[in-house]
Amino acid sequence: MKIAILGAGIVGVATAYELACDGHEVTVVERHASVAEGASFANAGVLAPGYVTPWAAPGMPGKVLRQLLTKHASVRVSRPLSGGDIAWMRRWLRACDADTYLANRARLQRLAFYSRQRLNEVAGRMAYDFDRSNGYMVLLRGDQEREMAQPGLALLRELGVAFHEITGAEARQIEPALNPDTPLAAAIFLPEDGVGNCRQFAVILRDAAQQMGVNFSFNTPVARIDTAQPATIYVANDPTAHRFDALVVCAGVQSPELLAPLGIRLPMRPVYGYSVSAHVPEPVFAPRSGVMDERYKVAISRMGQRVRVAGSAEIGGTPDAINQHALQTLYKVLSDWFPSAGRLSRGVQVWKGARPMLPDGPPVIGPSGRPGLWLNLGHGSSGWALACGSARVLADQIAGRAPEIDPEGLGLDRLH
Repeated sequence: MKIAILGAGIVGVATAYELACDGHEVTVVERHASVAEGASFANAGVLAPGYVTPWAAPGMPGKVLRQLLTKHASVRVSRPLSGGDIAWMRRWLRACDADTYLANRARLQRLAFYSRQRLNEVAGRMAYDFDRSNGYMVLLRGDQEREMAQPGLALLRELGVAFHEITGAEARQIEPALNPDTPLAAAIFLPEDGVGNCRQFAVILRDAAQQMGVNFSFNTPVARIDTAQPATIYVANDPTAHRFDALVVCAGVQSPELLAPLGIRLPMRPVYGYSVSAHVPEPVFAPRSGVMDERYKVAISRMGQRVRVAGSAEIGGTPDAINQHALQTLYKVLSDWFPSAGRLSRGVQVWKGARPMLPDGPPVIGPSGRPGLWLNLGHGSSGWALACGSARVLADQIAGRAPEIDPEGLGLDRLH
């Protein structure tokens, strides 16, 4: 089939690759100048399936409210706050119901573990590597964090995830550069998880897709999808209809605007995240792989010759307004654990990205209900961890095959 994909983030590029593997003629249409320029650009890079869980969980509303006025809150609400943001938060509150949470958690983690398997298979075919490190550690500063981690550990046991509860001293043996002056009560070490450079992998995957004949059309904003023929698109400043046999929407936070004229209402909002990346002057002072500060929900990852510190979840605001309090939290956590890891005096990359979040957690993968129109979107902050599995599930559905994992609950009908 002749298939178009809207969006060249990690999800769109992975989808293009999988469809090309199935022999389709694929075109990717992207408004930016290259792949992974949006939410995929400078994320934390964490690949830890056991920690991919819905944001909508029992007890979360209370945690968010208690944090809102604190200096180093992991969740922030910024102005302007639109009606869409408020409606999203209402749906998020309803999704915090225990039964809804358990169902969505199972869906997310089924997809996350399959995606890690698929990522490893795809990466094994590539002729060159990307910045990737094995091992992931959750740092527990005190007894409160250790107690709060227990429900998560019970879940990891239930899933059969390999992990070790270790002392602060043992954690420092695994990550010798951890600051000895910052109290560390304990840690959780996940040896089979790790971190990887999402954008770098997207570039590698783009090259592999191009070798199979995929055409990437960059700097090409999509104006609209034809409401009468949903596999037909019009690009900006061009009256020509571009017709395909199938169309896959992977356009991140732009997806609701493209789909609304077709009667498809997506309760998706941008939830902004931040990261700071800096050159590592001396590798001995930097993390070997990745760690997560459980108190502040901030990840510190090794990306080749750089260190990246990422976190925060900001609802409301605008894409170009940088919240200095969010950056201060990132710098604080980096200073607490790896004070000499990055050269912060120059060449620091500050990034703010819009995560395409659905209120209940899992993405939407599958048919749209309109002829020839397919969806692969709403991965939120877990796009990197879910991309390869999501792409393979969708490719199987388009081919009329049963996916290797059960896609129950990942369809658009879940949101109705």
